[in-house]
Amino acid sequence: MWSGTPGVEFAPMELVHHRSGVGEPLVLIHGLGLRWQVWEPVLPRVTAEREVIALDLPGFGASLMPPPGTPAGVASLTRLVGEFLDELGLDRPHVAGNSLGGWISLELAKQGRARSATGLSPAGFHTALEGRFQRTSLWLTARTAGVLAPRADRLMKPKLARVLAFGQYVARPTRIPSDDAAAILRGLAGAPWFDETLRAISAPAPFSGGEQIAVPVTIAWGQHDRLLLRHQARRAQRAIPGARVLTLQGCGHVPTYDDPEQVARVLLEGSAAA
Repeated sequence: MWSGTPGVEFAPMELVHHRSGVGEPLVLIHGLGLRWQVWEPVLPRVTAEREVIALDLPGFGASLMPPPGTPAGVASLTRLVGEFLDELGLDRPHVAGNSLGGWISLELAKQGRARSATGLSPAGFHTALEGRFQRTSLWLTARTAGVLAPRADRLMKPKLARVLAFGQYVARPTRIPSDDAAAILRGLAGAPWFDETLRAISAPAPFSGGEQIAVPVTIAWGQHDRLLLRHQARRAQRAIPGARVLTLQGCGHVPTYDDPEQVARVLLEGSAAA
Protein backbone atom coordinates (compact mmCIF):
# COMPACT_ATOMS: atom_id res chain seq x y z
CA MET A 1 0.00 0.00 0.00
CA TRP A 2 1.15 3.54 -0.65
CA SER A 3 -0.13 7.08 -0.31
CA GLY A 4 0.41 10.50 -1.76
CA THR A 5 -1.47 12.00 1.20
CA PRO A 6 -0.26 11.60 4.81
CA GLY A 7 -2.43 9.20 6.78
CA VAL A 8 -4.24 7.84 3.72
CA GLU A 9 -3.39 4.54 2.03
CA PHE A 10 -4.31 3.42 -1.49
CA ALA A 11 -4.07 0.08 -3.22
CA PRO A 12 -1.85 -0.15 -6.33
CA MET A 13 -3.50 1.21 -9.46
CA GLU A 14 -4.97 -0.96 -12.19
CA LEU A 15 -3.55 0.33 -15.45
CA VAL A 16 -5.29 -0.32 -18.74
CA HIS A 17 -3.00 -2.55 -20.77
CA HIS A 18 -2.70 -4.94 -23.69
CA ARG A 19 -1.06 -8.32 -23.10
CA SER A 20 -0.18 -10.77 -25.85
CA GLY A 21 2.62 -12.91 -27.26
CA VAL A 22 4.96 -15.64 -26.10
CA GLY A 23 8.39 -15.65 -24.51
CA GLU A 24 10.06 -13.52 -21.86
CA PRO A 25 7.91 -10.59 -20.70
CA LEU A 26 8.61 -7.18 -22.25
CA VAL A 27 6.82 -4.10 -20.88
CA LEU A 28 6.26 -1.24 -23.35
CA ILE A 29 5.70 2.29 -22.06
CA HIS A 30 4.46 5.13 -24.27
CA GLY A 31 5.47 8.77 -24.33
CA LEU A 32 3.73 11.85 -22.92
CA GLY A 33 0.13 12.19 -24.04
CA LEU A 34 0.05 8.94 -26.01
CA ARG A 35 -1.58 5.53 -25.43
CA TRP A 36 -0.46 1.91 -25.51
CA GLN A 37 -1.80 1.66 -29.08
CA VAL A 38 1.23 3.60 -30.34
CA TRP A 39 3.04 0.24 -30.19
CA GLU A 40 0.55 -1.58 -32.42
CA PRO A 41 2.67 -1.31 -35.60
CA VAL A 42 5.50 -3.30 -33.96
CA LEU A 43 3.42 -5.87 -32.07
CA PRO A 44 3.11 -8.56 -34.79
CA ARG A 45 6.89 -8.89 -34.96
CA VAL A 46 7.65 -8.50 -31.24
CA THR A 47 4.90 -10.76 -29.88
CA ALA A 48 6.26 -13.66 -31.91
CA GLU A 49 9.22 -13.74 -29.50
CA ARG A 50 8.13 -11.85 -26.36
CA GLU A 51 5.11 -11.70 -24.09
CA VAL A 52 4.30 -8.01 -24.45
CA ILE A 53 2.56 -5.90 -21.83
CA ALA A 54 1.83 -2.48 -23.37
CA LEU A 55 0.25 -0.16 -20.81
CA ASP A 56 -1.45 3.20 -20.52
CA LEU A 57 0.31 5.35 -17.95
CA PRO A 58 -1.82 6.80 -15.12
CA GLY A 59 -3.73 9.82 -16.36
CA PHE A 60 -3.18 8.93 -20.02
CA GLY A 61 -5.01 6.80 -22.54
CA ALA A 62 -7.75 4.88 -20.78
CA SER A 63 -6.00 4.64 -17.40
CA LEU A 64 -7.47 6.64 -14.54
CA MET A 65 -5.75 9.46 -12.70
CA PRO A 66 -3.79 8.44 -9.61
CA PRO A 67 -5.20 9.26 -6.18
CA PRO A 68 -5.36 12.92 -5.13
CA GLY A 69 -2.08 14.22 -3.77
CA THR A 70 0.11 12.16 -6.06
CA PRO A 71 2.83 14.48 -7.34
CA ALA A 72 3.31 14.60 -11.10
CA GLY A 73 6.63 13.46 -12.54
CA VAL A 74 8.85 10.54 -13.34
CA ALA A 75 9.30 9.40 -9.73
CA SER A 76 5.56 8.88 -9.22
CA LEU A 77 5.06 7.30 -12.65
CA THR A 78 7.95 4.89 -12.06
CA ARG A 79 6.54 3.90 -8.69
CA LEU A 80 3.02 3.42 -10.02
CA VAL A 81 4.22 1.33 -12.96
CA GLY A 82 6.43 -0.75 -10.67
CA GLU A 83 3.56 -1.46 -8.29
CA PHE A 84 1.32 -2.41 -11.21
CA LEU A 85 3.94 -4.84 -12.49
CA ASP A 86 4.08 -6.35 -9.01
CA GLU A 87 0.31 -6.84 -9.16
CA LEU A 88 0.76 -8.69 -12.45
CA GLY A 89 3.40 -10.90 -10.85
CA LEU A 90 6.14 -9.66 -13.18
CA ASP A 91 9.51 -9.95 -11.45
CA ARG A 92 12.15 -7.95 -13.32
CA PRO A 93 10.67 -8.01 -16.83
CA HIS A 94 12.44 -6.42 -19.77
CA VAL A 95 11.24 -2.82 -20.13
CA ALA A 96 11.25 -0.45 -23.08
CA GLY A 97 9.77 2.96 -23.68
CA ASN A 98 9.66 5.95 -25.96
CA SER A 99 10.36 9.50 -24.74
CA LEU A 100 8.82 9.78 -21.25
CA GLY A 101 8.36 6.00 -21.32
CA GLY A 102 12.06 5.60 -22.05
CA TRP A 103 12.95 7.68 -19.00
CA ILE A 104 10.64 5.56 -16.84
CA SER A 105 12.25 2.40 -18.25
CA LEU A 106 15.71 3.65 -17.25
CA GLU A 107 14.46 4.50 -13.75
CA LEU A 108 13.03 0.99 -13.36
CA ALA A 109 16.38 -0.45 -14.43
CA LYS A 110 18.21 1.82 -11.97
CA GLN A 111 15.98 0.49 -9.18
CA GLY A 112 16.76 -3.12 -10.10
CA ARG A 113 13.20 -3.67 -11.34
CA ALA A 114 14.13 -4.70 -14.90
CA ARG A 115 16.27 -7.33 -16.63
CA SER A 116 17.09 -4.90 -19.43
CA ALA A 117 16.01 -1.43 -20.52
CA THR A 118 15.58 0.03 -23.99
CA GLY A 119 14.92 3.74 -24.49
CA LEU A 120 13.72 5.08 -27.83
CA SER A 121 14.68 8.77 -27.78
CA PRO A 122 14.28 8.75 -23.99
CA ALA A 123 13.46 11.97 -22.18
CA GLY A 124 15.61 13.17 -19.32
CA PHE A 125 18.80 14.30 -21.07
CA HIS A 126 17.90 17.91 -21.83
CA THR A 127 19.49 21.19 -20.82
CA ALA A 128 17.40 23.96 -19.27
CA LEU A 129 17.03 25.63 -22.67
CA GLU A 130 16.06 22.37 -24.36
CA GLY A 131 13.57 21.71 -21.59
CA ARG A 132 11.84 25.01 -22.33
CA PHE A 133 11.76 24.20 -26.04
CA GLN A 134 10.27 20.77 -25.37
CA ARG A 135 7.69 22.15 -22.95
CA THR A 136 6.58 24.84 -25.39
CA SER A 137 6.37 22.43 -28.33
CA LEU A 138 4.35 19.84 -26.44
CA TRP A 139 2.06 22.43 -24.83
CA LEU A 140 1.23 23.89 -28.23
CA THR A 141 0.64 20.43 -29.66
CA ALA A 142 -1.80 19.58 -26.86
CA ARG A 143 -3.67 22.85 -27.28
CA THR A 144 -3.92 22.27 -31.04
CA ALA A 145 -5.16 18.74 -30.41
CA GLY A 146 -7.90 20.14 -28.21
CA VAL A 147 -9.12 22.33 -31.06
CA LEU A 148 -8.97 19.55 -33.67
CA ALA A 149 -10.23 16.64 -31.56
CA PRO A 150 -14.00 17.14 -32.07
CA ARG A 151 -13.53 16.88 -35.85
CA ALA A 152 -10.44 14.69 -35.89
CA ASP A 153 -11.93 11.78 -37.85
CA ARG A 154 -12.68 14.02 -40.81
CA LEU A 155 -9.69 16.34 -40.49
CA MET A 156 -7.06 13.57 -40.40
CA LYS A 157 -8.13 11.86 -43.63
CA PRO A 158 -5.94 14.01 -45.96
CA LYS A 159 -2.26 13.08 -45.85
CA LEU A 160 -1.28 16.74 -45.68
CA ALA A 161 -3.25 17.13 -42.46
CA ARG A 162 -1.24 14.32 -40.85
CA VAL A 163 2.00 15.93 -42.02
CA LEU A 164 0.98 19.24 -40.42
CA ALA A 165 -0.27 17.62 -37.21
CA PHE A 166 2.56 15.15 -36.60
CA GLY A 167 5.53 16.33 -38.67
CA GLN A 168 7.55 17.34 -35.62
CA TYR A 169 7.16 13.93 -34.03
CA VAL A 170 7.07 11.39 -36.87
CA ALA A 171 9.47 11.47 -39.81
CA ARG A 172 6.91 9.85 -42.15
CA PRO A 173 3.55 11.03 -40.78
CA THR A 174 1.62 9.84 -43.82
CA ARG A 175 2.29 6.30 -42.59
CA ILE A 176 -0.02 6.95 -39.63
CA PRO A 177 -3.46 5.62 -40.59
CA SER A 178 -6.06 8.38 -40.47
CA ASP A 179 -8.07 6.56 -37.79
CA ASP A 180 -4.96 6.24 -35.62
CA ALA A 181 -4.12 9.91 -36.14
CA ALA A 182 -7.59 10.95 -35.02
CA ALA A 183 -7.41 8.70 -31.95
CA ILE A 184 -4.00 10.11 -31.02
CA LEU A 185 -5.38 13.66 -31.15
CA ARG A 186 -8.37 12.76 -29.00
CA GLY A 187 -6.16 10.99 -26.48
CA LEU A 188 -3.75 13.90 -26.30
CA ALA A 189 -6.54 16.43 -25.90
CA GLY A 190 -8.23 14.38 -23.19
CA ALA A 191 -5.21 13.34 -21.07
CA PRO A 192 -5.96 14.77 -17.61
CA TRP A 193 -2.39 14.49 -16.27
CA PHE A 194 -0.73 16.04 -19.33
CA ASP A 195 -0.03 19.60 -18.17
CA GLU A 196 1.23 18.72 -14.69
CA THR A 197 3.43 15.94 -16.02
CA LEU A 198 4.83 18.15 -18.78
CA ARG A 199 5.87 20.80 -16.27
CA ALA A 200 7.51 18.19 -14.06
CA ILE A 201 9.51 16.38 -16.72
CA SER A 202 10.76 19.50 -18.52
CA ALA A 203 12.13 21.08 -15.34
CA PRO A 204 15.95 21.32 -15.02
CA ALA A 205 16.29 18.06 -13.07
CA PRO A 206 16.93 15.43 -15.73
CA PHE A 207 17.96 11.80 -15.47
CA SER A 208 20.85 10.99 -13.14
CA GLY A 209 22.42 7.99 -11.47
CA GLY A 210 22.93 6.00 -14.64
CA GLU A 211 26.10 4.48 -13.22
CA GLN A 212 23.88 2.54 -10.80
CA ILE A 213 22.27 0.55 -13.63
CA ALA A 214 23.62 -3.00 -13.60
CA VAL A 215 21.58 -4.46 -16.48
CA PRO A 216 21.95 -4.09 -20.27
CA VAL A 217 20.74 -0.75 -21.63
CA THR A 218 20.03 0.15 -25.24
CA ILE A 219 19.50 3.78 -26.28
CA ALA A 220 18.11 4.19 -29.82
CA TRP A 221 17.64 7.76 -31.05
CA GLY A 222 15.58 8.80 -34.04
CA GLN A 223 17.76 10.12 -36.84
CA HIS A 224 15.20 12.86 -37.52
CA ASP A 225 14.02 13.53 -33.96
CA ARG A 226 12.79 17.14 -33.99
CA LEU A 227 11.65 17.25 -30.37
CA LEU A 228 14.42 15.65 -28.30
CA LEU A 229 17.28 16.56 -30.59
CA ARG A 230 19.63 13.78 -31.60
CA HIS A 231 22.73 15.16 -29.86
CA GLN A 232 21.09 14.29 -26.53
CA ALA A 233 22.07 10.70 -27.26
CA ARG A 234 25.67 11.63 -26.43
CA ARG A 235 24.58 12.78 -22.97
CA ALA A 236 22.72 9.51 -22.48
CA GLN A 237 25.84 7.58 -23.42
CA ARG A 238 27.93 9.53 -20.91
CA ALA A 239 25.28 9.19 -18.21
CA ILE A 240 24.92 5.42 -18.54
CA PRO A 241 28.32 3.73 -18.77
CA GLY A 242 28.23 0.69 -21.02
CA ALA A 243 24.94 1.59 -22.70
CA ARG A 244 24.58 0.50 -26.31
CA VAL A 245 23.70 3.61 -28.31
CA LEU A 246 22.45 3.50 -31.88
CA THR A 247 20.50 5.52 -34.41
CA LEU A 248 17.03 4.66 -35.70
CA GLN A 249 17.64 5.38 -39.34
CA GLY A 250 14.94 7.43 -41.06
CA CYS A 251 12.88 7.73 -37.87
CA GLY A 252 11.50 10.64 -35.89
CA HIS A 253 10.78 11.09 -32.19
CA VAL A 254 7.91 8.56 -32.20
CA PRO A 255 9.41 5.87 -34.45
CA THR A 256 6.85 3.08 -34.39
CA TYR A 257 4.99 4.30 -37.47
CA ASP A 258 8.14 5.33 -39.35
CA ASP A 259 9.78 1.90 -39.45
CA PRO A 260 8.03 -0.83 -37.41
CA GLU A 261 10.47 -3.53 -38.51
CA GLN A 262 13.53 -1.56 -37.42
CA VAL A 263 11.95 -0.63 -34.08
CA ALA A 264 10.86 -4.24 -33.45
CA ARG A 265 14.40 -5.42 -34.15
CA VAL A 266 15.83 -2.95 -31.63
CA LEU A 267 13.30 -3.99 -28.99
CA LEU A 268 14.09 -7.67 -29.50
CA GLU A 269 17.84 -7.16 -29.51
CA GLY A 270 17.70 -4.93 -26.44
CA SER A 271 15.69 -7.50 -24.50
CA ALA A 272 17.94 -10.35 -25.63
CA ALA A 273 21.06 -8.82 -24.13
CA ALA A 274 20.31 -9.83 -20.53
